[in-house]
Amino acid sequence: MHENETNIRIEPADPSVLGLTGLAMVTLVASSEKLGWTTGLSLLIPWAIFLGGFAQLIACVYDFKKNNLFGATAFGIYGLFWIAVAASWMIKLGVFGPILAQGYDVRQFGVIFSGYLIISLFITMAAFKLNKALIAILVFIDFLFFGLTMSSFGMGEFWYTLAAWSELTISLIGFYAAGANLLNKMYGRELLPLGKPIWK
Repeated sequence: MHENETNIRIEPADPSVLGLTGLAMVTLVASSEKLGWTTGLSLLIPWAIFLGGFAQLIACVYDFKKNNLFGATAFGIYGLFWIAVAASWMIKLGVFGPILAQGYDVRQFGVIFSGYLIISLFITMAAFKLNKALIAILVFIDFLFFGLTMSSFGMGEFWYTLAAWSELTISLIGFYAAGANLLNKMYGRELLPLGKPIWK
């Protein structure tokens, strides 16, 4: 480096608030449909793509820049999940033509959800080193994927109901965690507690 050159390093802001808000928003609208408070998939698709997908993927990229493996992994995996779910809904609705719509087999969702349950259990274990708000979100994500897996394989209405209420709970805790992260960082102190890690 020459004598007059300056090495400027830009530290990106913490993207957790964006990612958690995206997760909270998409699970709110999706759970409203599962619980029968709203009907249809058409207006869920843009929220799944932009809030569930893009918001979490942006958070994923910036967490990679911050060398935050946990945030990058979780936001990336769940962000891509919601984009894939939106595309699957579009297939079901016939957006890509009748041939793809006719080949829609809900049991394949069961396989997908079971795969996501497996990786979510590992992410939950990793969250034990962070805070209780994230642990709670991930435990209910585990319940969500377990319920959706069982429901997709035709194991009964109970599992779909479990998934719906788990998804709504994810949303509520997600909004709290997003707000707590925002206020705590802006004010430089803990205004809203997120809970201590279980494993140090």
